[in-house]
Order: sequence, then structure tokens, then C-alpha cells
Amino acid sequence: MESLSISSLEAQPDDAESIPDSVDEAAVQRMQFVAHLLDDSIKLPGTEFRIGLDPIVGVLPVAGDAVAAALSGYIILESARLGVSYLTLLRMLANVGVDFAIGSVPLIGGAFDAAWKTNVRNLRLALADLGADAEAVEVDFE
Repeated sequence: MESLSISSLEAQPDDAESIPDSVDEAAVQRMQFVAHLLDDSIKLPGTEFRIGLDPIVGVLPVAGDAVAAALSGYIILESARLGVSYLTLLRMLANVGVDFAIGSVPLIGGAFDAAWKTNVRNLRLALADLGADAEAVEVDFE
């Protein structure tokens, strides 16, 4: 696994240009860190596909997915604090609900968790709602 820190999130110089001045950049960096950790932190050998802790913790049906959903809640709470609209927050909650429901199903749940990437989806929703270019803010950890 790669060494991650909040300071490594500052590696892309375009980040500051794509986030409106009214948005707390430190909060966005924390949200990026959590999304990366849960959805994209581990590169599968021999492929370009990445998974995070979400599908790994989800190996424990229901309990693991409950933990992952609770951790996903951080991005939603931080988004609410930043002023993301209620409609977007509801979409984000729905994403976590779908991830929890399908992720809890034995056998297919882990594959779904690896592909769905709830936290990356929610980060993009929040950034788009805040007026940031969600693709430009995304951090590449390779």
C-alpha cells in the first residue's frame, strides 16, 4: 500500500485553481483522503484497477459494510458543513444506502463495493455542487 498523508494531497498545483475561494480547501483535502482510502488506495497487481478499504472491510457481511457506511458518512457530514445542497446530500446518502444494501449480500457484495466506489462518487457530487471542477480536483496518488 502507498504511504498516504494529508500533505501528499497538495501535490497537484491545479487543485487551488479549481476550488472556489469560498470553499475550505483543507476540508476538501480531508474528503479526498477519505475517498481515496476507502475506494482507491490499493492497486491490484497486474491491472490498472484499484480498490480501497471498503471492499476489504466488506468481507464481513453487514458488519463490515456498516463500518464502511459509517466511514462514508464523514464525506457527507463534511459536505453538509461546506454548504452542499440538500438534494445533493440526499443523493450522497442514497449512494451510501445502495452501497450498504448491495455490499451486504455475500459473494457479490465485495465485487459491487470495488466497482461502485461510493466515496469517489460522493466527493464528485459534493465538489460539483460547490462549483468546483470535480475532475480537476481529483488527486492522483501514483
